[in-house]
Amino acid sequence: MESYFSPASFLNNSNIYEVNIRQYTNEGTFNAFVEHLPRLKDMGVEILWIMPMHPIGKVNRKGTLGSYYSISDFKAVNPEFGSEIDFKNLIAKVHELGMKLIIDWVANHAAWDNVWTKTNPDFFVRDEKGNFEAPYDWEDVIQIDHANVNEQLAMIDAMQYWVSEFNIDGFRADLAHLTPLQFWIDARTTLTPLKKDLIWLAETEEINYHQAFDISFTWKWMHITEQFAKSKSSLADCLKVLNEYKNDFEKDNYRLFFTSNHDENSWNGTEYEKYGEFAKALAVFACMFNSVPLIYSGQELPNKKRLQFFDKDAIQWQLNDIELHSFYKSLYDLRKRNSCFNKNTTIHFYDDLISKNILAYKLSNNIDEVLVFLNFNMASIVEQIGVTNANYINIFTNMKLETGHDFTLALNQGGYCVLEKII
Repeated sequence: MESYFSPASFLNNSNIYEVNIRQYTNEGTFNAFVEHLPRLKDMGVEILWIMPMHPIGKVNRKGTLGSYYSISDFKAVNPEFGSEIDFKNLIAKVHELGMKLIIDWVANHAAWDNVWTKTNPDFFVRDEKGNFEAPYDWEDVIQIDHANVNEQLAMIDAMQYWVSEFNIDGFRADLAHLTPLQFWIDARTTLTPLKKDLIWLAETEEINYHQAFDISFTWKWMHITEQFAKSKSSLADCLKVLNEYKNDFEKDNYRLFFTSNHDENSWNGTEYEKYGEFAKALAVFACMFNSVPLIYSGQELPNKKRLQFFDKDAIQWQLNDIELHSFYKSLYDLRKRNSCFNKNTTIHFYDDLISKNILAYKLSNNIDEVLVFLNFNMASIVEQIGVTNANYINIFTNMKLETGHDFTLALNQGGYCVLEKII
């Protein structure tokens, strides 16, 4: 679906890192998280997505601390995380390092004790008895009435507040498709003049929402690859989903690929629970495709536990041993220096390897070329690959492959190889 707006040019080869402030440190504050910024910058992180940082409702609260997505005031900062000054300081530090920061935005529902329930109760849906209603089985929130024009104006005003007063760089729209598309178009139309190149990320796979958003989630890919990892689908089935994406979405419709996020980690399991030995290979794919890759707080550690959602459950960092720091750094560095990660790149899959559970493909344009090999077998593999029409270097080992030599692909179970063409 063609957008009404032009996406920021830097999205071509960028990446997003989701930040769970509550669980990121023992303190669970903006100030404590600031200490991690230099490390994330070195790893190559460019866009930080901060999970909702607004005050959390107390009525019908779940757990001891409640859900980030049960918001009591859209124009305030959760004191659990710090003050408004602390948040402004975080944003300033992010910008000093050349990174960007977007915030989670929940436009479909709010806390039972949201400030609007007192000032503007007509902003919410009521039942036949005049009581507020919870959407679905989400007992800690109430449904916003999207037919109320004044509510939409108030919501856009709140979004404008964070852009004009805090200088944020964009929004991740929670369950974007539950709020009418026209609202998001109106919001972006209003906010775009305030700051050029705001980032608009939608948690949806509804194609028409790309009329308002730059990036959308790839839930279908995540589900089919989990089924494949659990032997409930085939690699060919996975390729069908990628083909659907190619046919259905426009080139300017950026897609967010991931192996985990806050919902997946807490409710469905870590990437290691879902994908087992294939977790890292799928992480390579997310970074080495025509995509915007996402990683969640602690994946670089790697964190192998489900984080509690409504209670304190801090990530246990071993800052002298971030095992996957160089792994992600190698992938992100390649995305920055290589022109294959843009809209004009073609992707060619080596179909003869699909039946062998090897996902192999080439990204190429008139300048650069990248070869990706992912072993989705339950054992090691050795294959002779006839792709040596140029000189390549393995981005993880720095081993060079010269023109004219047969390429022997030897990968362990769940192994991966990324080759960059060199002159």
